[in-house]
This record gives sequence, C-alpha cells and structure tokens, in this order.
Amino acid sequence: MKILALIMRAINGLNRLVGNIFAWLAVGIVLVCFWVVVERYVFLNTRLWMQDLYVWMNGAMFTAVAAFALYRNDHVRVDIFFRPASLRAKAIMDFVGVLIFLLPFMYVVWVYAWPNVIRSWARYEASANFGGMPGLFILRSFILAFAALVALQGLSMLIRSVLILARREDLIPADYRYKYDQE
Repeated sequence: MKILALIMRAINGLNRLVGNIFAWLAVGIVLVCFWVVVERYVFLNTRLWMQDLYVWMNGAMFTAVAAFALYRNDHVRVDIFFRPASLRAKAIMDFVGVLIFLLPFMYVVWVYAWPNVIRSWARYEASANFGGMPGLFILRSFILAFAALVALQGLSMLIRSVLILARREDLIPADYRYKYDQE
C-alpha cells in the first residue's frame, strides 16, 4: 500500500507542478489580448501572429491544467449524489467512474490525436492565417499531454479509492482528500 501511496504522491506532484507553471499563462493571455486591442484601436494596426498567440496560449493552458483541476477536485460533479455520500461510497463512485469513463475517454483522445500530431510535426504545421504564428505542431502536442496527464491523475484517483476502501486513509495526503468527507 505504501508503494501505491508513493505513486499517487508522484503523480499528484507532477500535476501540481505542471498546473502551477501553466496557470501563469493566464497572465500572458490577458497581457497579449490587451495589447492586441490597444494595437488595433489606438495604433490602427493588427498583427495576426499576436491574435494567434493568445488563442494558442489559452489552448495550451487549459489542456495543461486539466489534470491539475482534477487533482484539486475542481471539475464539475453531480454533487446531489456525491457530496452527501459516505467516504467509501465516494471512493467506489470515483473508482467506477475512472475505470468506465475517464480512462477509456483518455485512451480515445490519445488514439485519435496521435496521427494528427505526428502529421503536424512532419509538416512543421503553422497557423492557417497568412502572417500567423509558426509552430502549431507544438500546440497540437498539448492534446497528447492532456490525455496523458489526465489519465495519470485518473490512476492517482484509482489509488486513492483503493486506499480508502482498504481503510488506509492515513496514506492519503490532506490536500488530496475529498472536500466533504462524511466518515
């Protein structure tokens, strides 16, 4: 059980690191978007690559921080069932949900994204806009990072569920416990 707890902590640490780094893109998005508006309306100028930049930063940020949000329990749940449930019932719901929905969906995302990402890298794909950003192939790679990080966080959720069902909550870090523990 301690090895499982160590794996869970490593996955959580990775997603915390990635989430905390890529969350800072929000500041860059606001600054670039603000500058695009100032350029357009004050200087009567438009740079298409800058318009691409804040949209691409937005895509990179949201795909990179999705697993961090899952780690923090910030995704939408059907709280009408989950919130009042006992700790063991929550663990069972997460276990089943991850196995039946989350992991298969991440597999599908990976399988369908892989050929497109490879093709994009082979072409060094750039923006379709004339004068737009180069390097769209890098942004497309974030789809694979999204699938991998969310699947890893799903594995961490499975481990948390196993630890709860084995009555080893002591191995779960305080910041990774359910927000509304009933037991």
